[in-house]
Amino acid sequence: MQNEISKQIIQSFAEIAKDKGIDKDLLLSILEDVFRTMIRKKYESDESFEVILNADRGEIQILHIREVVPADELTDPVTEITLEEAQKHDPDLELYDEYAQEISITDFGRRAVSMARQQLAQRIREIEKDNVFEEYSDRIGEIVLGDVYQVRHNKDILVNHNGVELLLPKNEQIYKDRYRKGDTIRAVVSEVKRIGGNPTVIISRTSPLFLERLFENEIPEVFDGIIELKRIAREPGDRSKVAVVSYDERVDPVGACVGMKGIRIHAIVRELQNENIDVINYSDDKIEFIKRALQPARVAKVEISEDGKQANVLVPADEVSKAIGKGGVNIRLASKLVGCEIDVYREVEEEDDIDLAEFEVDFGKETIDMLFEIGCDSARAVLELDEDEIVRRTEGKITKEEAEKIIDIIAYEFEDEED
Repeated sequence: MQNEISKQIIQSFAEIAKDKGIDKDLLLSILEDVFRTMIRKKYESDESFEVILNADRGEIQILHIREVVPADELTDPVTEITLEEAQKHDPDLELYDEYAQEISITDFGRRAVSMARQQLAQRIREIEKDNVFEEYSDRIGEIVLGDVYQVRHNKDILVNHNGVELLLPKNEQIYKDRYRKGDTIRAVVSEVKRIGGNPTVIISRTSPLFLERLFENEIPEVFDGIIELKRIAREPGDRSKVAVVSYDERVDPVGACVGMKGIRIHAIVRELQNENIDVINYSDDKIEFIKRALQPARVAKVEISEDGKQANVLVPADEVSKAIGKGGVNIRLASKLVGCEIDVYREVEEEDDIDLAEFEVDFGKETIDMLFEIGCDSARAVLELDEDEIVRRTEGKITKEEAEKIIDIIAYEFEDEED
């Protein structure tokens, strides 16, 4: 009976170790700890006991080892046994010998065995959590492919990846993403943290790392390190800029990334919900890099501040809209890519424009100074921006209503001149 119970316990936990990917030796050490806990609860100490586990033979042996002493010297029945009592089990025993008595698991009682099972199950769950935390911490920056199994009301998505639950928060999704239960999803592991003791694996489709890994997957020269992605700037789902450099003069980095008829870059664009990707050559020359970052606009002149944090860029009048881009996306991405704030100025003849100082009576000196500070040195330069961009660049010091009024007055002035 004892052997049968032992085999069942060893076998069932060997299967758990295999299913959960837990090291068998670790599981056996936990099993020993559980048995020692049972012993301590019954005898208050486990010092006089040995727990022997043999996973290969499916055996569990618990030995109670006591010293044989005269009856009048017995002080602790847990560590000592009288000669008379010991010789009932082994007549050859003599005084001060060690007597080892095997304890049956069933001797601990059904309740103790049940508690031991619960304790073991708890320890296994903790090991599982630790394994998930360590495994995915090592996989941060790696692309994973999983199945959507729940879309929450707040639009967070739970993804099943090899039996592990991953979380794709709404703010890590491309705004065009639409997923339903059962759909396959690809994302990069961006963070692993513990919430309430449980590991939470965060995945992302908006991280620049996701774009970088897609380049590595689709473009062998990037994977092999021949081409390096030096800088990445993204507005997920809309547009990205990627600065690349080649370490082999025979390889054109932009051409290799785009591929014949764009076949390589199209695979990435499709994965990112048709996000436009500008691939440009990186340059250590910051002026040249700014010119390339503002493509497709042609840049006439670049001036960089002494601290390198701000650049004034002069472009032909017909290139201003390209330089700024729809909703300002091109200039924002270029600024992120080069790491400095870029202000675009329109190249115009003086007679075509109006000195902004002439509007001081209408707007006040403080407003005129703020417009100069954000790079608007003429009336037409103000009209190149919309009200939202003026609010953003002045950090809200000029409100949207004020910006609308400024644009209306300047526009009216030009209409008046044309009439």
